[in-house]
Amino acid sequence: MTSAKSARRPHHWRRDLIELAALFTAVAVADAIANLIGHQPDGPYLLVASAVALVATAAFHTWWARRHSHAPPSGEGGSAPGGADAAEHGARAGTAGGAGGSGAGRIAGAEETTLWRMRTTVRDAPGSLAALCVALAGLRVDILTLGTHPLAQGTVDEFLLRAPASLQAQELSREIAAAGGTSTWIERADAHDLVDIPTRVLSLATRTALDAAELPLALRQLLGRCTIHSLPAVSVTGRPTGESAPVEGVLEETVMRLRDPSGGVISVERPYLPFTPTEFARARALVELDARLGPRVPRSEDVLTLPEGNEITVRRADRGDLAAARAMHDRCSQRTLGLRYHGPVADADRYLDHLLSPRFGRTLAVQTASGKLVALGHLLWDGDETEVALLVEDDWQRRGIGSEVLGRLVALAVEAGCDSVYAVTQSHNTGMVAAMRALELPLDYQIEEGTLVITARLTTDRLTPEGSARPSAPTEGARR
Repeated sequence: MTSAKSARRPHHWRRDLIELAALFTAVAVADAIANLIGHQPDGPYLLVASAVALVATAAFHTWWARRHSHAPPSGEGGSAPGGADAAEHGARAGTAGGAGGSGAGRIAGAEETTLWRMRTTVRDAPGSLAALCVALAGLRVDILTLGTHPLAQGTVDEFLLRAPASLQAQELSREIAAAGGTSTWIERADAHDLVDIPTRVLSLATRTALDAAELPLALRQLLGRCTIHSLPAVSVTGRPTGESAPVEGVLEETVMRLRDPSGGVISVERPYLPFTPTEFARARALVELDARLGPRVPRSEDVLTLPEGNEITVRRADRGDLAAARAMHDRCSQRTLGLRYHGPVADADRYLDHLLSPRFGRTLAVQTASGKLVALGHLLWDGDETEVALLVEDDWQRRGIGSEVLGRLVALAVEAGCDSVYAVTQSHNTGMVAAMRALELPLDYQIEEGTLVITARLTTDRLTPEGSARPSAPTEGARR
């Protein structure tokens, strides 16, 4: 159909002038030939020459007409090159660059879209990826990134997709299955997934290099939703646990076991999706980096002033603080230790080596101006969940130290991407209950046989820029 725009094209006067000149030339040549043939003896040769001139003039006119024809410009009509070959070429180009356009059609900027992560397995044969790209193009889905993982039974293709918001996961999965994809897995993605894999791995390696406590978090962000357990080689009672793994690690479909540089095993489980050899290699590289760098904890100190004027310092702690932590245990009453460790306290010191290890979480220590340790706060990785725990020496309780440390622990949990934290205490531990309430976060309570579990759902808008959740008593912070 001819559009109104193409019907009102501007008149080209140069083309008309050329056509008029060509017509005039043809008439003049015909007249000259007629005169020459009538008066010269070699008239047939001249007739042939005139025919050649007419053919040349006609050819020039045809070339000029085609060059300045009324054909619509590109984009107003016709079809763009595409098809399965073009789709596969675009997708492979996106793989080489880590991100980029694809054979799937672009979505209009005004249309509401949704990001999806999708993984599917296809036959290792020419055209298999192209069939997926054509199916996605038919759904108006844009391929943002694509990674391929060759396996013995086929090729696993991992996509980051931008799709119309109206497209449901079931419909997307059905079309992928029709195009030859099997074992398809789809979940919602967010803006953080737009970072290409090499950049993400380098960022996680940097975080791991700065802080040993980041390794479990880096693995979780690298591998998506998974459960990570650090299984020590020796229990808190000093008995061997038998947990070990070879240096190269072990991959068993949905479970990988990596040797922990500090002893024991790091177990990573993802039941809903098997790990690929590429993911296993990336995880093993992060663990090897951690092993080569050795123990490390960021060194920073915040000096705070309590209401009565005493100064305290809040900082990160590690196994180097083991002796000071045991000395604090000795100064604490049996009641305080019992509220912290929920049972017999004769072996309380045995827990400290585990608690102060950066492999199992992050620990904050509070010390006085004289250097004496008077409080410890722990943020512990517990599989998919995160636990917070506090211990404040008797003489330093009810001065706001517990609330200050707890707020900082929650801020660390938010920074680590945790959705919630929980505290296990006794139902009559009013100090811990008050500290959790002071966070001003949504709380859930569960009580079983006198044990109280308080879970706080984390929201970043309630955290102060300094990184603590509304500290109450201590004031005048200064960072060293």
